[in-house]
Amino acid sequence: MKELLDSIYAVGADDTTLDLFESQYPVPQGVSYNSYVILDEKVAVLDTIDTRATAEWNENLKTVLAGRAPDYLIISHMEPDHSANIAALARQYPAMKIVGNSKTFVQMGQFFGADTFPSERLVEVKEGDTLPLGHHTLQFIMAPMIHWPEVMMEYEQTDKVLFSADAFGKFGAVCRGGAWAPEARRYYLNIVGKYGAQVQALLKKAAALEIRTICPLHGPVLAENLGQYLALYDTWSSYRPEAPEEVLVASASIHGNTKAAAAHLAEKLRVQGAAVTEIDLTRTDVSYAVAEAFRCGKIVLACATYDGGLFPCMEAFLAHLKAKNFQRRTVALLENGTWAPMAAKLMRAQLDTMKEITVCEAVVTVRSALSPANEGQMDTLCTELLGK
Repeated sequence: MKELLDSIYAVGADDTTLDLFESQYPVPQGVSYNSYVILDEKVAVLDTIDTRATAEWNENLKTVLAGRAPDYLIISHMEPDHSANIAALARQYPAMKIVGNSKTFVQMGQFFGADTFPSERLVEVKEGDTLPLGHHTLQFIMAPMIHWPEVMMEYEQTDKVLFSADAFGKFGAVCRGGAWAPEARRYYLNIVGKYGAQVQALLKKAAALEIRTICPLHGPVLAENLGQYLALYDTWSSYRPEAPEEVLVASASIHGNTKAAAAHLAEKLRVQGAAVTEIDLTRTDVSYAVAEAFRCGKIVLACATYDGGLFPCMEAFLAHLKAKNFQRRTVALLENGTWAPMAAKLMRAQLDTMKEITVCEAVVTVRSALSPANEGQMDTLCTELLGK
């Protein structure tokens, strides 16, 4: 529990025991579930949290409320890590109104039962509506598909605070600290990445507001140098690379020969002055690989042929990239096959289904293991990829 500004409190909780966020993304530093309270003439609770941390949240809420009853529960997002305690809080405070939009209430009925909340307790809001609390006033901003259709944000007009739902969130418990960008990038690109157009629309709305503080539903409250966070969101949501000239070399190797060839190619790229990041897709969770692919402007995909197809981790990587709307990159291909190399053809077929992907004409084909015959192919590929 922490007072952020006069009468605005953070009452969420860290979860350092969770291993997989949304049952798929590794979170070695845990995650935070954020919830906020505004104490004014009227009291507003902004979002609940996951059941994994209900006890701590209840204690924080009890301490901040100090005997007062909430007048409003604002629901920004119905995903269970934020909405799980709605029904329990509503039972505890029977006079409390529940504030959401029309889509919020449809989903709330689906999660908790259509008859759980009588209509007289529901306050439906739409774009631009305001809710006066006294000294503070909340203005509602609809943010559909960032990353669910019911998502909305709240702008507190007095202290210029944007309660941003999942936007500007990150993996990692707040108590663990750490730089914002790496885990915010992985969070955004894997969870929200598909919805760049919707995020661009939100950023246009945000540009019309004076924002001094951003309060997301995951990760730290942001109160300084907000321009850097907004700029990164603009880059990510417009699918521009952060490092246009950096090369990601991602390998999918069965016995190590494809990885060795990829490493040799990476070294050739470095000799020519390129910054290179190498990822072994067999040992790296795909969420990290996706984040790096979006960060870099150029990519080398190195894959062994497997049962006439792609080695599964490369197939999964390409599927994730497509699902997250990967685009506007230059890609080079390295394949390996002992008797029938097929990986380059199959990778190109997948890339051809994505937007604005330039695939280098030069291809490196390894036959079982790297050989002197591959040197010329690699040199040609490096020249084309780097534009030299």
